[in-house]
Amino acid sequence: MLFEMTNPATNRSTHGGVQEFIAEEGTCFFPYWMMQNLLLTEGDLVRITNTTLPKGSFVKLQPVHSDFLDIHNPRAVLENSLRNFATLTVGDCVVIDYNQRKYEIEIVECKPAKAISIIEADVNVDFAPPKDYKEPAAPVASAHVAAKVEDAPEPVPEDTGPKLFGGSGQRVDGKPIKTPLASPASGPAAAPVYDEEAIMPWIKRIPRGVKWTSPPYGYGAGHMTGAKG
Repeated sequence: MLFEMTNPATNRSTHGGVQEFIAEEGTCFFPYWMMQNLLLTEGDLVRITNTTLPKGSFVKLQPVHSDFLDIHNPRAVLENSLRNFATLTVGDCVVIDYNQRKYEIEIVECKPAKAISIIEADVNVDFAPPKDYKEPAAPVASAHVAAKVEDAPEPVPEDTGPKLFGGSGQRVDGKPIKTPLASPASGPAAAPVYDEEAIMPWIKRIPRGVKWTSPPYGYGAGHMTGAKG
């Protein structure tokens, strides 16, 4: 059995079921949170009528205070607490007990009507952020770090072209090799210059031996080149 309760003085109404039929005739006991929704005080008159409500398919809930988020798995706590209710009405603020504390939950939206029955009903539950919830402020340091990254110089691209031999060479005669020095403006050092005549003297060899090119052309006093003396 479902009923609609209305405060004739304010014309505010809500819905609910019956827990026990033990009150005296003309007397009805409401939960305190329901009296607050109807703006009732103890001893006020209330009009109660029998009603029929559609089975709910969707409800959107909103905690009044953000301390509800401190509960471990608040969704499971809410869904389990709704089993103690027979109806839900848009605009009502219900109270659930958990871990010796009371939490106020406002009914923001119901489907398919503004008042629904949730007895043996498969209801999809959605949650809105608490009324006093505030988004955390973005840290200022992150913007400062981003500015430093943007002002950083661009890296110099690495030279991927062919590179010359960077080691040192040696001459056959042991003389030092003339190697030009590299300068920052001209880039890497050029290849070392080798003296071919010093490394390969046979290139300039004279067939059949050494010949004299200046007087006395190998002839001296009492001596002839190639003659045994």
